[in-house]
Amino acid sequence: MTQDTTQYLKLIEQRLLWLSAWIVHNANHLRAKSDGDVKVGGHQASCASMVSIMTALYFHELKPEDRVAVKPHASPVFHAMQYMMGNQTREKLESFRALGGAQSYPSRTKDVDDVDFSTGSVGLGVAITAFASLMQDYLEAKKWAADKPLGRMIALVGDAELDEGNVYECLQEGWKHGLRNTWWIIDYNRQSLDGVVREGLWEKIDAIFKAFGWRTVVLRHGVLQRAAFGEPGGEALRQWIQSCPNADYSALTYQGGKAWRKRLMDDIGDQGDVTELLEKRSDDELAALMNNLGGQCVETLMNAFDSIQDDQPTVFLAYTIKGWGTPLAGHKDNHAGLMNPAQMADFQKRMGVPQGQEWEPFAALDDAGSLRAFMEKAEFFSKGARRYEAPIVKSPGPVFLDDRELSTQAGFGKILDALAKTDSELADRMLTTSPDVTASTNLGPWVNRRSLFARDAREDKFREERIPSTQKWQFSPEGQHIELGIAEMNLFLLLGAAGLSHSLFGERIIPIGTVYDPFVARGLDAMNYACYQDARFIIVGTPSGVTLAPEGGAHQSIGAQLIGMSQDGLVSFEPAFLDELSIIMDWSFDYLQRSGEGDPDERTWLRDETGGSVYLRLTTRPLEQPGVKARDDEEFRRGVVDGGYWLREPGPNCEVVIAYQGCVAPEAIEAAGRIGNDRRDIGVLAITSADRLNSGWTAARRARARGVEDATSQIERLMAGVPRDATLITVTDGHPATLAWIGSVRGHRTMPLGVEHFGQTGTISDLYRHFMIDADAITAAANHLSVGRPIRLSARNI
Repeated sequence: MTQDTTQYLKLIEQRLLWLSAWIVHNANHLRAKSDGDVKVGGHQASCASMVSIMTALYFHELKPEDRVAVKPHASPVFHAMQYMMGNQTREKLESFRALGGAQSYPSRTKDVDDVDFSTGSVGLGVAITAFASLMQDYLEAKKWAADKPLGRMIALVGDAELDEGNVYECLQEGWKHGLRNTWWIIDYNRQSLDGVVREGLWEKIDAIFKAFGWRTVVLRHGVLQRAAFGEPGGEALRQWIQSCPNADYSALTYQGGKAWRKRLMDDIGDQGDVTELLEKRSDDELAALMNNLGGQCVETLMNAFDSIQDDQPTVFLAYTIKGWGTPLAGHKDNHAGLMNPAQMADFQKRMGVPQGQEWEPFAALDDAGSLRAFMEKAEFFSKGARRYEAPIVKSPGPVFLDDRELSTQAGFGKILDALAKTDSELADRMLTTSPDVTASTNLGPWVNRRSLFARDAREDKFREERIPSTQKWQFSPEGQHIELGIAEMNLFLLLGAAGLSHSLFGERIIPIGTVYDPFVARGLDAMNYACYQDARFIIVGTPSGVTLAPEGGAHQSIGAQLIGMSQDGLVSFEPAFLDELSIIMDWSFDYLQRSGEGDPDERTWLRDETGGSVYLRLTTRPLEQPGVKARDDEEFRRGVVDGGYWLREPGPNCEVVIAYQGCVAPEAIEAAGRIGNDRRDIGVLAITSADRLNSGWTAARRARARGVEDATSQIERLMAGVPRDATLITVTDGHPATLAWIGSVRGHRTMPLGVEHFGQTGTISDLYRHFMIDADAITAAANHLSVGRPIRLSARNI
């Protein structure tokens, strides 16, 4: 590190401090003009504390293979930095937080600059770096990715984010898997959204990270402070600083040099050496000294980063000042604070930015060319944008099963087992994972054939001791399953990291995770976060619904179908039969890898070419299968993927249609047979995806509103031939709202049957009867709603 390097970094630091503050100020000015006196807030102070850290990191330390999750409120600094490097536009920055502008929080999918990980969902941007590091290790162990350079997965962390439980779940999982090449840099400004961080928190942070095998580096003092500590009286000053309460330090920072001098003189200034130390500094110099914390000093940061030469996970606890360098520094209200016009004008003058040159990246610099040349040598930016692509891995086609009676959960396991036996590239690129429910979600056969992943091989002790077991689980670098503890947040963070591997690392992974269906909700925040980043994965929720009858309410899902329907970036399916599942899985392997434009398919009005992730809701209930050969035609396959098909097509005089989704198929079929004795031309609509049917219908309606008069969705085609006076009965093992909307497609009188309350233990027939989703309930609904003679009920109800 040379003196020139330090000086250049300080110039960059000052430019980033100005530009980040100006971006927020300009955004607030535009909002106020259009929306009235509306303050943007939340960024000017929060990002200022990160300026020094990001300067030292990006322009001194990082390599192109490193990946960074930027603290959400540091987005103006990130955008300003990318703007200075030519990777962000002035137009986007002038529209910061406005429609089409740079995003409030860094976004992989919505920002034009080179965002590695989206952040904003608090704590998740921190934790995903650990799982990205695990994925990097996974790829390094494979022959097709062994030559990839190993980078560091780095998170810039707000100290208040450490209140998030997912951070500590992640720490434990990382320890289990030998985490490495991970840095977390904590912006320890000791101010959260609503107040000041508790005293002594850093000691707890230090102890927790060390317990999980991390190195901790505390950066408390900058070079000015350390130099002052070497002067006569400096030790007393050091002790005072380290014992000063956080709230006091923040208040004094805001009040400035005179307040510092008075407080220090009152507390320790009666000692001759200390008095001399203070008196030889002006108020401004004293304020600069007291503000020179480790995280606000580029020399201290560079030295700390340079000192780490191994792959041990490391956390840097960087003491900073929220609002550093601005008039808001230290004030407890500065999280949502903004400089007023007078403060901003004074700040602009202090920063030396001439009027009219606010957007100039190198305004008022005497030698802008040299600084620009220095910046262009920064290794991190040397290869341009680091958004990679990977070739498509083709599926060998659907794996059809010949079982006459089987559950979809068991069928899922058998399909994976069949793929595991092949030497296809698809099978080699698949990675499975589960939060301690691998065997009970039917991943066992896959794991027996493909083994568990670990960097270091470990034998299965039971096998070594010749103890009989159905699970032949050994760990090796060749393994293709990562076993997790019971933490669904970790499951979705791993799926998110694995599902971005093609973009982050240039290698295609097909991630498949399994979880008990009701516990999808436990990891919902992380699942939403993964989808927001456009990660690609398959999540299998199984067993599902009250059909898991003996387990009781805690293990029975109700609203999971609605999650699948409402989650952007995720397509949900709930097949009843094995051939449906086979077709859906084969389609899903391709869908995960698509990255086309967002134009809708004019047959379904679905934006399938964009691709996305897939959610399969499966069951443990064995069903008698309808027979593969009788249904193996293109129209059937298309209907399964599009979301629905006629299991029993209604006749021209149809009086009742039963629409079902999932494992209640036998009840729907039985009820149709009974109703058919007393009502004409009964139809049975098999729905494999209420999500896709609803999405297509919504898109087609919007298209018609925009003038595309012939836009017709799949559900509209299916219902087109059903007479308007027919009765529609919908039934599913889940919330009735999942299918109730179908009655609105063509205005049919509808009776939605489903589950609205927590389940309980019992047999399937007991619970189906209790929740009124059995054949009797379907028949009774038809009897109640449809016109005609009374429908003959089952023998037990006569």
